[in-house]
Amino acid sequence: MKLNTNTYETEMQVRPDDIDMFRHVHSARYIDYVLAARYDQMARCYGMAMEEFLENGFGWVIASSFVEYKRPLVLGEYFIVNTRLVEFEKHTAKVEFEIFKKEGRKLCCNGYFNYTMIDMATGRAKQLPGWILERYSLPE
Repeated sequence: MKLNTNTYETEMQVRPDDIDMFRHVHSARYIDYVLAARYDQMARCYGMAMEEFLENGFGWVIASSFVEYKRPLVLGEYFIVNTRLVEFEKHTAKVEFEIFKKEGRKLCCNGYFNYTMIDMATGRAKQLPGWILERYSLPE
């Protein structure tokens, strides 16, 4: 199986509750933006919504993350969140991302998340089942 490393994008807009005292998006909101984009893209681009994981007793948690901030987003601004799956391990997935201003496509931040697959019944890490690996792979 060849892992689907295509880049997918989701368009969003900065809301009033995203803004901090410096009048730009608070740093923590960028993590929320990536999570929201992945939620959208899992269903729309991979054909496997988060609800399907939950129905099968699985969930994803962030084990670690890295974000490098380049330029701020401000109230009302439209932006694009690009993500791509770059690797699967035994029970983890690494997803890289970039967030761009829609106008001019200037990079606001980039980084990656390391997610761990969790068995919802036990709360422990669970090896990725073959059927999940297949859904996140490209046909050969």
